[in-house]
Amino acid sequence: MRIGIIGAGAMAEGLGGQWARVGHDVFVGGRDEGRATALAARIGARAGSLGEAARHGTDAVLLAVPYAAAVEVVSSLDLGGRALVDCTNPVGPGFRLETAGGPSAAERIAAAAPGARVVKAFNLCHESVWRLTPPVFDGRPLAVPLCGDDTGALEAVRRLVRDLGCAPVNGGGLDRAALLEATAAFLIGLWVGEGADAQAIAPPREYAGI
Repeated sequence: MRIGIIGAGAMAEGLGGQWARVGHDVFVGGRDEGRATALAARIGARAGSLGEAARHGTDAVLLAVPYAAAVEVVSSLDLGGRALVDCTNPVGPGFRLETAGGPSAAERIAAAAPGARVVKAFNLCHESVWRLTPPVFDGRPLAVPLCGDDTGALEAVRRLVRDLGCAPVNGGGLDRAALLEATAAFLIGLWVGEGADAQAIAPPREYAGI
């Protein structure tokens, strides 16, 4: 698959490195092209500008910039027709959801990138998790929820999830991305703010009363 990565930070390295490792054609784009070039050299990818990364990602484009910059960045690019994977988290001080009471981050990104087929994914885990090969805990692969409306884009992202050794989970349409983002804010607050094992808050499915 031809994957473009918008951003040259930790999430770009964690996910992009794994996809390059399994043979995908990965191109890293950054505002600081020197930083993008250094990242690409570490993970076995190519590098250039943000626009070049967007053009390269004919199968998928990962948006891996801080949420505060996301709308501005995508609005400056031609992402029409691209499967645009949004892993941003609109979480502010005090682990508050910065988009509370309004559209989700994913919906705002979709509005700023007309024609892009946005899928919310990969936002529940710290970048260090994506460096694991594979992310399997007590014999159980990590599940990755996806929210999106386009069948083709969802299928492309499912493949990328499986290539990490993880299991894709249908989270519903893009209108449910706000729930996924709120979940991230809540879990981060438990992990960081309380030092709690957030995974322990949910019982196994057979005990969930369903």
